[in-house]
Amino acid sequence: MLWDSNLIQKYNISGPRYTSYPTAPQFSGDVSKLEIIGSMMEESDLPISLYFHIPFCAHLCYYCACNKVVTKNYDKGAEYVELLAEEMRLRSLMLNNERKVTQLHLGGGTPTFLSVEHMKTLFKHIEANFNLVRDGKQDFSIEIDPREIKSDQLTLLREFGFNRVSLGIQDFDPAVQKAIHREQSFELVSKVVDEVRAEGYESINFDLIYGLPNQTATSFKKTLDYVIQLDPDRISLFNYAHLPNRFAPQRRINDSDLPLADEKLSILRESINTLIDKKYRYIGMDHFAKSNDPLAIAQDEQKLQRNFQGYTTNANTDLIAFGVSAISKINGTYVQNHSDLALYQNSVENGQLAIMKGYISNQDDAIRHDVIMKLMCDFKLDSKDIDSKYQLNFMQYFEPELERLAELETDNIVKIHRDTNHIKIMVTDVGRLLVRCVCMVFDRHLNKQTTFSKII
Repeated sequence: MLWDSNLIQKYNISGPRYTSYPTAPQFSGDVSKLEIIGSMMEESDLPISLYFHIPFCAHLCYYCACNKVVTKNYDKGAEYVELLAEEMRLRSLMLNNERKVTQLHLGGGTPTFLSVEHMKTLFKHIEANFNLVRDGKQDFSIEIDPREIKSDQLTLLREFGFNRVSLGIQDFDPAVQKAIHREQSFELVSKVVDEVRAEGYESINFDLIYGLPNQTATSFKKTLDYVIQLDPDRISLFNYAHLPNRFAPQRRINDSDLPLADEKLSILRESINTLIDKKYRYIGMDHFAKSNDPLAIAQDEQKLQRNFQGYTTNANTDLIAFGVSAISKINGTYVQNHSDLALYQNSVENGQLAIMKGYISNQDDAIRHDVIMKLMCDFKLDSKDIDSKYQLNFMQYFEPELERLAELETDNIVKIHRDTNHIKIMVTDVGRLLVRCVCMVFDRHLNKQTTFSKII
């Protein structure tokens, strides 16, 4: 991959990650719940993707920006599963129960906070309310904290149909781990990886973070050496966004321990070069995969999609999410549950959907969604596809946006091929890291006052 330090410094601005469009800051509590429910109840033949948010963590990681509840009272898992069961019952009344579930994801928090018995109860209710497809092509995945996983949990998950796990690694360096309050040895992680493979899981993902306290390009190279030794199928390399005013745990990280901007860019550059040299495909943004991984194959076939879990192979599904703070997308309508556990619990126990806010997309949103997702996933766009789908003239519809792309074209972030009736936009090799800048041109809702993470 080509690297241009000057361009990266010029365009390293704050911007959305585009796991949705419109993005979450546009969700509003002013949207009528009746309108949201009505939109959710519209008939659809699309398959379903299920997401369950398990907010509990036994340990507090200082870098974390997730919605979580830190506790060692594991009995809370049983109470929470009952809430999820009731929410499933309420949601299933609005859906065609014959629709196929092809994707299932447990996130957190720490999903393996749930004991085997609590998991069994959760799975029983999922089976009772949804039509799960287990044809070998399903994508059932779970996020795992290597410190909080037991062999019997891995066995149960595999028996239920889970075929992919994501391990939270972040960094193997002891000084970094101590600074972020997440200490886990290479030996522990290696043991978990061996157990996962022994159970027959088809895919292992490692989550890594660059920009953490005490990290250097030299120390992170050692982390990557350990990662390569364990040979995961996918790697996510996230940028640490230090926003202590928004996320209280991050206030325990000393600003002076964070790598400077140049060092952080060195970590990223060397990491990309190392992973590509070790035959990982750069999928986009912060995702890497082996060339035979379904993620890479989906990109080759232009079937790659993005949702709130990042890049995904399951195109054209309705996302139905359960639990505190969970976000659903059904028929172009976004719905977010209460972020406060007490408010979520109160709504569900009173037989109500725990809707905090939402957004109902209009035609313009749908058009821009397709444009942005095409660029994010395929790194190219042919206006003929948009013209044909929406019966419009792309060059006229996006005339102001195409004018704003001129600077990006001059800087070789995009190449634009113009014809009389259509246009092709190609994100260049050097522009792939900056694809969010390209997408921001087409974002009608972008608000400069909204706090996003830096692009790099």
